[in-house]
Amino acid sequence: QRVAIARALMNDPFLLLADEPTGNLDSHSGLALIELLERLNREQGLTIIVVTHDPDISGRARRVIHMQDGEMVNDERRN
Repeated sequence: QRVAIARALMNDPFLLLADEPTGNLDSHSGLALIELLERLNREQGLTIIVVTHDPDISGRARRVIHMQDGEMVNDERRN
């Protein structure tokens, strides 16, 4: 997953899309990956959209948009 992120960052994007980025990782590696994404957001201002079913991951986000049947059902903004 880190290689995939490195490849995605090669052209200095302003947006990173991550679909279930921790899906195939053990809990330790998944946490390290999420911390890396948070650091990229905080230090480089990279906007990151993460699609996940994991409430532990979505609980770390500043904004969470819940979708059901292809429609937005809730939009939570946090500080």
